[in-house]
Amino acid sequence: MSRASAREHLDAALARIADPAGEGARACLTVYREAAQAAADASDARRRAGISLGPLDGVIVTVKDLFDVAGEVTRAGSRVLAAEGQVATADAPIVQRLRAAGAVIVAKTNMSEFAFTGVGTNPHYGTPGNPADRQRAPGGSSSGAGVSVADGLCEIAIGSDTGGSVRIPASLCGVTGFKPSRQRVPTDGAFPLSYTLDSIGPLAMSVADCARADAVMAGEAPWRLDAAPLAGLRIGVAQGMPLDNLDDTVAARFPAALARLEKAGVRLTSETLPFLDDMGKVLARASILVAEVYSIHGERLAQRGEGIDPIVRGRIEKGREIAAADYVRALRERARLIRAMDARLADLDALVMPATATIAPRFDEVAEPKAFMARNALLLRNTTIGNFFDLCAVSVPTPRDGGLPCGLMLLARNGHDRHLLRMAAAVEKAFA
Repeated sequence: MSRASAREHLDAALARIADPAGEGARACLTVYREAAQAAADASDARRRAGISLGPLDGVIVTVKDLFDVAGEVTRAGSRVLAAEGQVATADAPIVQRLRAAGAVIVAKTNMSEFAFTGVGTNPHYGTPGNPADRQRAPGGSSSGAGVSVADGLCEIAIGSDTGGSVRIPASLCGVTGFKPSRQRVPTDGAFPLSYTLDSIGPLAMSVADCARADAVMAGEAPWRLDAAPLAGLRIGVAQGMPLDNLDDTVAARFPAALARLEKAGVRLTSETLPFLDDMGKVLARASILVAEVYSIHGERLAQRGEGIDPIVRGRIEKGREIAAADYVRALRERARLIRAMDARLADLDALVMPATATIAPRFDEVAEPKAFMARNALLLRNTTIGNFFDLCAVSVPTPRDGGLPCGLMLLARNGHDRHLLRMAAAVEKAFA
């Protein structure tokens, strides 16, 4: 990451956020102009004195609207939560760690209400248009995060990922998004969607920037990201469901991307994974996510449901029908499948599949609820695999040739985050 002064970077970001011709007003729900200016000036002063707090010192960062910032109401993209007025008493741990590392937090970014759709629309605060085509959705739920990176409103954005909410906007907006192993980054101070599945990850223009932010949020010392040699890597191409119903763009880009990897010496194998069908059966009986989100919002739905996005409300209400016994069985079956998938991946460096089965939908294509839900399910389908099986995962933009963005997703075993990031850096280099 080339560095001018932090204040110069910040002033450029603030100008783009304030530009009425851009998406700043929809992408950034709260702008910390004065606090960011003070943080940037402090970083520049340290730099002049020969002092550095690390690789994020002076880097311009946005955080998703669901992270606690002391003294503020955590809205999670919701007018209802904003009206409830619950003020955070402390910064979320990841916000504390970013500040301590010298990051300049410029804004809180827009999101799907309660982080509960993959399309990224928000009827309360507006929806930022996709940077590649403003008539298209940005992907969610970390919609403002993807837009803020692609539009240069920040250098790194921090989102959450419960079923793909970092990787979907990364794929649709043409940036990189990393979902770490779930336990790697503390979720305290992040408004929950699913206690079981929530994870926190960065979006950026490069794998290296994602790795820098991830290390800070994980409480680790900075480490050198050297791209893994592609030659000899064992990467399995997941067959079946992850390759079903791809749109024309993804169906052309994915094999072309694989051809580049194979040419670079990657050992690609076709992998049939019956566990994916087992996952579908478990979720058909009882969705862990829906059960948990209903436990969080059930009372809110009964008292103030009319103020919630109707699509989000309808998804939450399905949790009312999930019996406790079915939820517990789903958790136990998931634990068994996690162990089975981990053993299955022991002989592979990673799995690969399209991050999203489609490019970004036009807003008119998701205006009707039934069409919205169909596209939402398709966008979430592949990324959900990483959360259900407790893997780490990254979406890297495929070569575009001027077309609309889509991502290639690598998934690795839980705890293999650094190896995954090294592989992703090599893939990024091969795609350059």
